[in-house]
Amino acid sequence: MRRTFTPREFRYVAYAALIVCAVIVFSGAAVRVTGSGLGCPDWPRCDGSRLTPELKTHGLIEFGNRLMTSVVALPCLLAVWMAWRRRPYRRDLLLISLTLPLGVAAQAVWGGLTVIYDLAPGWVIMHFLLSMMLLVGCVALVWRATFEPGARPPSADRYSTWAVRLLLVPGAAALTGGAIVTGAGPHAGGAGTGDVVERIRWHGPETLDWAIGRHSTTGAVLGLAAVAVWLLVRWRSRERTLMAVMTAVCVLVACQGGIGILQYQLGLPPEVVWFHVVFATLTWIALLFATAAAGRIRSGPEAPPPPEPVPARELARH
Repeated sequence: MRRTFTPREFRYVAYAALIVCAVIVFSGAAVRVTGSGLGCPDWPRCDGSRLTPELKTHGLIEFGNRLMTSVVALPCLLAVWMAWRRRPYRRDLLLISLTLPLGVAAQAVWGGLTVIYDLAPGWVIMHFLLSMMLLVGCVALVWRATFEPGARPPSADRYSTWAVRLLLVPGAAALTGGAIVTGAGPHAGGAGTGDVVERIRWHGPETLDWAIGRHSTTGAVLGLAAVAVWLLVRWRSRERTLMAVMTAVCVLVACQGGIGILQYQLGLPPEVVWFHVVFATLTWIALLFATAAAGRIRSGPEAPPPPEPVPARELARH
């Protein structure tokens, strides 16, 4: 008899996939801020004919991040198999789970190209944004696995739903702007191995300040928009799950803003930059969960309320 899986078991592997796909972003950021991006200068081998690195710090850091890809692939592949064997079977979960190993494979190949092209900013930026796109699939899988079809009614307020959805626009803009700042900043990823890495030079020596100014503005817009949407949800929707997730979004955006100001004042120290990337990732995940919690918009006219039940004593009179 073939092994089948319960909804609870599948939900566990969906959460595991989300966690490891977030952790590999954290490890990738550690590679960058420690200057270990070219600790293994070739791909898929580490250095020429060597699969593994020499016992040097930066090579081990970069190779460890590559090994993380295998760790990430395991729950993503497991999610596909368990979605196929889940009972009751759900086609939507299988289709979403298929995006995870495909995303991991794309990430691995793109990471290899990033190394081959010596950490050129455009390749690094897209590598980070691919990670954010992979998290979209992870959050969608977790949310769908948490609720059975029809368990959550459509949104009671379309304005709240659309407002939450639109928060993804400044959220994505802030992520992209932060990646551009990193592409213009001092943490190119090659400092530890003595490699000179190309930097973004759109505005000459003023590029970093220019990028930081735009990124700060986008972050402020995201923060103000998040607070406005929180107030709108509290006023019009008051759906408990959505309120909780929107509160988390506001707190994370505030923390992210504080870390951003701190790292600028301290001159972009590697440790604080790493925390900035971590909180950016967590904020993006929270925004995705908020979008899911906002729900679907009810299509067509609202159904009339059911008739009031007639008390038993009234029926007895007839």
